[in-house]
Amino acid sequence: MTAAERLFLEKGVENTSIEDMTSGAAVSKGSFYLHFTSKADVVEALRNDFVENLVSFITAKVEREHEGDWSARLTTWVTACAEGYLNATRLHHLLFSAAPAPARKGLTQNILIDDLRDLLEAGCRDHAWSLEDPAFTAVFLFNALHAVVDQGEKGRSAEERDALLRNIRLHTQRIISASAIETIKAGAGDQRSP
Repeated sequence: MTAAERLFLEKGVENTSIEDMTSGAAVSKGSFYLHFTSKADVVEALRNDFVENLVSFITAKVEREHEGDWSARLTTWVTACAEGYLNATRLHHLLFSAAPAPARKGLTQNILIDDLRDLLEAGCRDHAWSLEDPAFTAVFLFNALHAVVDQGEKGRSAEERDALLRNIRLHTQRIISASAIETIKAGAGDQRSP
């Protein structure tokens, strides 16, 4: 997989053959076929590896925050996710855009969204915020974050990158705060009705 990643970045997925990968990894084609059935399998394995590494990166950052500081944990989550994408822009683009397209369900169902949903649900249980549907909010935030990181991904200066991360944190806090306020208002309205 390491050889495949390097070759995909150098030559592109379409221009990299199985023979290129086996030569680059110094293994036989037979060894390749013990683990993979096709180049598409390698791409899918690299996608899974990318997402698992990103979740580990995010988790390590979030765990540094105080357990009860939900605002810090949430903003750290979205910032770390954005940083992970920004740190591997070429690889991310190659695996998720340039290679044969992954299933669209990855935009609504993946371990990153599950991790964010778990964080939002935990904050709800601890009364840090009140979200009607944490799973929906996780999909919404993940896709919004993904879109703004992808926007103008090439040629971003350090200042532009810092501004982007600040805006991601700020907008996440606003969305969660607005949602909590709306839920509180709705609850207050219910209490006043006969």
